[in-house]
Amino acid sequence: MVAMFNFMKKTPTNKPETPEQRAARDSAVDKVLLGYEVGTVSIATMVTGLNRDGDQLTLDLRLPQESKPEAIQQELGQLLHPHGITTIHMNVRLPAPEKGSGSSLPKKMPKTTNAMDSQSKPAANPDDNSNNDNSAEPPITKAAPTQASLAAHPRIRHIIVVASGKGGVGKSTTTVNIALALQKLGNRVGVLDADIYGPSMPTMLGVADMKPQLENEQFVPVDAHGIAMLSIGSLLDGDNTPVAWRGPKATGALMQLYNQTNWPQLDYLVIDMPPGTGDIQLTLAQRIPVTGAVIVTTPQHVALLDAQKGIEMFNKTHIPVLGVVENMALHTCSNCNHTEAIFGTGGGEKIAEQYHVPLLGQLPLASGIRAQVDKGEPSVLADDEFAPYYLSIAKNIETNINKFAKPVDDKRIF
Repeated sequence: MVAMFNFMKKTPTNKPETPEQRAARDSAVDKVLLGYEVGTVSIATMVTGLNRDGDQLTLDLRLPQESKPEAIQQELGQLLHPHGITTIHMNVRLPAPEKGSGSSLPKKMPKTTNAMDSQSKPAANPDDNSNNDNSAEPPITKAAPTQASLAAHPRIRHIIVVASGKGGVGKSTTTVNIALALQKLGNRVGVLDADIYGPSMPTMLGVADMKPQLENEQFVPVDAHGIAMLSIGSLLDGDNTPVAWRGPKATGALMQLYNQTNWPQLDYLVIDMPPGTGDIQLTLAQRIPVTGAVIVTTPQHVALLDAQKGIEMFNKTHIPVLGVVENMALHTCSNCNHTEAIFGTGGGEKIAEQYHVPLLGQLPLASGIRAQVDKGEPSVLADDEFAPYYLSIAKNIETNINKFAKPVDDKRIF
């Protein structure tokens, strides 16, 4: 591989160079770098950045793991000194060591300088690497935040996340109805739509046209039937505006919605999570004090496999699983009243038993549930025939949640 080097031509003020002299020096430097080998590979293939400023040369290098940067620096200094290079700066990055050989973090070498004059020092012994270990930055050892280290929100008693291993299991519909059911039981409830890429809470609560106000540089949640609701969907220009963001920006939006919102005093903040176990879930687990998680699944085998991954993720991040909700459990024909388990039977019971968590409830597969959220009046709000299912789930949540509550610092002032 032949590397093309672009030099920054800056002539020393005490001895101006002609264009011909600069070209000759550049050519000589190129020839030295192309001919110098680390092991059996030309160092030119390892150069990621190069800059020449008069008699100084700066190299950005990605070297093999077993190389000796300071020995290389000394040898290059001797080879380039006859061509007018008196100082070499090397910024070296070594790859991560192989598995089992120590830290898996790449070690970034600090900038090193080799000043060469007419009586330059001899090259260092290649076998002497006593200085290498001292110059390397230590690996990062600070652990990521855990749930135990997070302080409870001063105005929110419980934060519940409603999650699923995969999409299409009715998670958002379940979230909005559970929130309304908790409110109907006499609680002060808020909803945070953390499904950044597919926000649906504004539509389901019938407040798609309402925008949150700003007060003292904080969002004021939208009042949706007495529920304090905030969603990225409330901040977009229209229903067809896509949120095409990479992970860091999406997680940043979630934290902004949580931290920069003037939440009222709440008994419950119910968070509608996106499906899966990605960036947003991990950010939430490390930065938001969660009381517990509710897992929504269908009896279908594939959905159960993904729900297990969700439970395992919450177990690893030390977030208690409050229980499992089995959605679309049974379908009753509106014409003949025949009841059929379209997606299978016993799935929710099986996963609840496997992980020793409660089965909070089983919901039917019914077009009425879908129709109510489509028009912004969920079943609990409409008090239809399906509302008792969600009220039962909310009661089951309230039965066990206090044992998972996080201590609140009443002296904390925002």
